[in-house]
Amino acid sequence: MGRIVQLTAEASAVGKSSSENEHEEESTEESWGRKFNISLLDQHTELKKIAEAKKISAVEKQLKEEEKILESVAEKKALMGVAELAKGIQYEDPIKTSWTPPRYILAKPNSRHEKIREKLRILTEGDNVPPPLLTFREMKLPKAVLAALAKRNIKKPSPIQVQGIPAVLAGRDLIGIAFTGSGKTLVFVLPIIMFCLEQELRLPFIKREGPYGLIICPSRELAKQTHDIIQYYCRHLQEAGMPEIRTVLAIGGVPVNDAIAIIQQGAHIMVATPGRLMDMLDKKLVNLDVCRYLCMDEADRMIDMGFEEDVRTIFSYFKGQRQTLLFSATMPKKIQNFAKSALVKPVTINVGRAGAASMNVTQDVEYVKQEAKVVYLLECLQKTPPPVLIFAEKKQDVDAIHEYLLLKGVEAVAIHGGKDQEERYRSVESFRNQEKDVLVATDVASKGLDFPDVQHVINYDMPDDIENYVHRIGRTGRSGSKGLATTFINKATEQFVLLDLKHLLIEAKQKVPPFLGELCSETEKYADLGDGCSYCGGLGHRITECPKLEAVQSKQASNIGRRDYLSNTAADY
Repeated sequence: MGRIVQLTAEASAVGKSSSENEHEEESTEESWGRKFNISLLDQHTELKKIAEAKKISAVEKQLKEEEKILESVAEKKALMGVAELAKGIQYEDPIKTSWTPPRYILAKPNSRHEKIREKLRILTEGDNVPPPLLTFREMKLPKAVLAALAKRNIKKPSPIQVQGIPAVLAGRDLIGIAFTGSGKTLVFVLPIIMFCLEQELRLPFIKREGPYGLIICPSRELAKQTHDIIQYYCRHLQEAGMPEIRTVLAIGGVPVNDAIAIIQQGAHIMVATPGRLMDMLDKKLVNLDVCRYLCMDEADRMIDMGFEEDVRTIFSYFKGQRQTLLFSATMPKKIQNFAKSALVKPVTINVGRAGAASMNVTQDVEYVKQEAKVVYLLECLQKTPPPVLIFAEKKQDVDAIHEYLLLKGVEAVAIHGGKDQEERYRSVESFRNQEKDVLVATDVASKGLDFPDVQHVINYDMPDDIENYVHRIGRTGRSGSKGLATTFINKATEQFVLLDLKHLLIEAKQKVPPFLGELCSETEKYADLGDGCSYCGGLGHRITECPKLEAVQSKQASNIGRRDYLSNTAADY
């Protein structure tokens, strides 16, 4: 009985609310108009307050909406090996190493370390971050390595190396983000050489044993470059009487026999591209039983390019805990959060904003009609002396530019995914050794490749993705030198990319051309909320209108209910 009374009371309250509450609301809300008892100035102040409150609530609403979207696209499944996920294996502590910072550094207060980080603009996240070290000698590197560094004219560590190398030597898992050309490669190369040297001195590697360290790169050219750098330091160590450190290069497009020959002797370090590595693991040509060190260079591209399942599969071949390092110049929050699931108590080191352009590059953006681009290229080449890099989106554009330049008597070479590996090698080497003046390439050459003294990067067309733009222009202005980047845009360029570009230019304190300055978007009023889109890292839009996210979602939607009879994961129908 009591329950029925309660329900009727509630119903009457609800019945009342629809009409009577309206009157109450009307009476409580002040009707602002001409009032005789309140001065106009006071009325104006009050109105301003109301407008401000509404504005704040709009910003809050936007942030809440963004959080929801980011939550919905966040990967629910951790980036770990299948066996580890199934058994629920969780590693609590980072790997122990025999390296410690010098005693006098450990004796110094934490405020000293913070001052150094502040001065060098190093942002760190994580528990017990090892102290930054300002010289290679403090990092306890062997004399042979110090001599090899001096030969390359590397006298003192760059900001990412100051904090990164001690963290890696201490055995910590790491996410390293620093602008292009800041020396990220040495952060993972020097420690792995030291670890392998220690292993070899304690107990030499026997036949078919190894690798102890694995470095995965998204492109063949980057893998080859990393392999050459490792070999350079290993050679110096060997000449100083240290044991040989054997390095394997496993990339597509070249015979696998060379790699197998080194693996048979026992390999310490392996540098590979995902496809060839998967193939070799699948065919049992190599195993990761003793591998305790994994580095993914340009990690965001690897996870983003659809290699995520491959990465998961590679993790499944490890037989124990590993030290995992992820490096890139551009790493949106979405990928950082996802990547952290694969790491144990990681240290995140950020030098500058993730995805920011290098300050050493002067960026010129020019409006050039589609049909005038090729002809205008010659004029652009006059801006600086060679070497010059030209980037284009399509393979046929690369070939057309290459042919045009050769006809005009320019010493040019070209690389793209359609060319065979031999030709790609020859082109890259002749450009690197400055036998050729111009290299025309697709984005194959935009990630991580280091060409000394490139004066000028020309973007024949603006890439679809602002991250690719940052990587491309980062081929110049490396290691503290200055560079120039010229980008052609026209009506064919998507508006969202242009907005991202406009905000990137503003951030890097570059000149914004009038035709870019006039562009504005709906969400530009939220530009002061922070680092742009949390999905792709673009500064000119928010996640609520991210075209990249839209494309991914529509692709997933179109695949629903469709059976892929040809995919290698499908059952044998």
